[in-house]
Amino acid sequence: MEQPRTKVRYGMLALVFINVVINYLDRSNISVAGATLSKDLALSSVELGLIFSAFGWTYAILQIPGGLIADRFGPRVLYAFCLMTWSLATLAQGFVRGFAGLFSLRLATGAFEAPSYPINNRIVTSWFPDHERASAIAMYVSGQFIGLAFLTPVLVTVQYYAGWKGLFIGTGVIGLLWGIIWYLFYRDPLDHARVNQAELTYIEEGGGLFRGKKNEPGQPSTWSLSNLRQVFSSRTLWGVYIGQFAVNATLWFFLTWFPTYLVTYRGLDFIKSGYLASVPFLAACAGLLLSGFISDSLVKKGRSVGMARKTPIIIGLLLSVSIIGANYTNDTALIIFFMALAFFGSGMALISWVFVSILSPKHLIGLTGGVFNFMGNLASIVVPIVIGYLAKGGNFQPALVFIGALGFVGACSYIFLVGKIERVVVREDQRASQLTN
Repeated sequence: MEQPRTKVRYGMLALVFINVVINYLDRSNISVAGATLSKDLALSSVELGLIFSAFGWTYAILQIPGGLIADRFGPRVLYAFCLMTWSLATLAQGFVRGFAGLFSLRLATGAFEAPSYPINNRIVTSWFPDHERASAIAMYVSGQFIGLAFLTPVLVTVQYYAGWKGLFIGTGVIGLLWGIIWYLFYRDPLDHARVNQAELTYIEEGGGLFRGKKNEPGQPSTWSLSNLRQVFSSRTLWGVYIGQFAVNATLWFFLTWFPTYLVTYRGLDFIKSGYLASVPFLAACAGLLLSGFISDSLVKKGRSVGMARKTPIIIGLLLSVSIIGANYTNDTALIIFFMALAFFGSGMALISWVFVSILSPKHLIGLTGGVFNFMGNLASIVVPIVIGYLAKGGNFQPALVFIGALGFVGACSYIFLVGKIERVVVREDQRASQLTN
């Protein structure tokens, strides 16, 4: 009788989900604190934009090194290290006294979070077959929206009673404790005591990659200029890089300026804004989960990978343009509707991480994920700063037009630049050169 396969992969996915929740708590707590913090530290809108962007400077710059590190070191130790170090930086933000200290600690938070998404992608590529991967990615990425949707009101309440200093200290302590739990419970497929051979076979036959990841002798090093040229020279990869910048532009508006927009530019009560701010995050989560499950369902039904994966992303990016509609109403319900619709679309487009697994050269999944996340997270630098300048005269309308226009550019990138969906293959002459050097 055939041995029933275990389902350990879902438990590992649950751990990654919680990692993402904590990851985004420590990214977005600054947005909840922003309006009050800027008054206490006497920050202008331009200075606040720089603070909002600080995380992105190091996070984006270190994506490629982070991807390379994810290819070299196991997720168990590396993720525990990252969780605890970025949580310490978060905790320390509760003790800052001015712009310079806060800016520096946001830089540190971004630096230590940099390997997180390349690690996430490596874990899902190891634990899940191809036909389950978009759903798995949708599930763990949904952590950023589910966590923020339900925890934003909690964060607002914590700040109301404990101040923004207490907010940073509390979120930092949570991350430190979870880093220990992650280290105790996570294992790779071949190292997990509870996974059976039936599940390993199911994963591997479905395209899961969990063998040969530890730089075995004879494998080319990922640390080479030829590998970097490979992941920067593909038109298809450039299409998804530009698309990811557009997706993240909407995301980073909501992670930074959105609560300040509601309180400062729309005159909402601080506590009320915390509850209203959760609505777009729930919408984004719904869009993400819907997109992931529909995409995998289309693959299982035999539709082409290009159609199944690209269509939800293109529709989502076009929907994100609707954020501009908030410029044409003063009704709070309609403002939140347009925000929620735009973020629903952005959530649909966030299954774009599946293209890293599909398109990457097999030995460069971490590196490609690093480049992909680097290009996307340039938005975390550009968007908060540009919005700060566009809104400095007290008018937020140009900022929303800017976000909507980027969504349209992203849709065009997937339509016109991303061609046939197939794995990028390293040319044999490159491989031979790498093996002999």
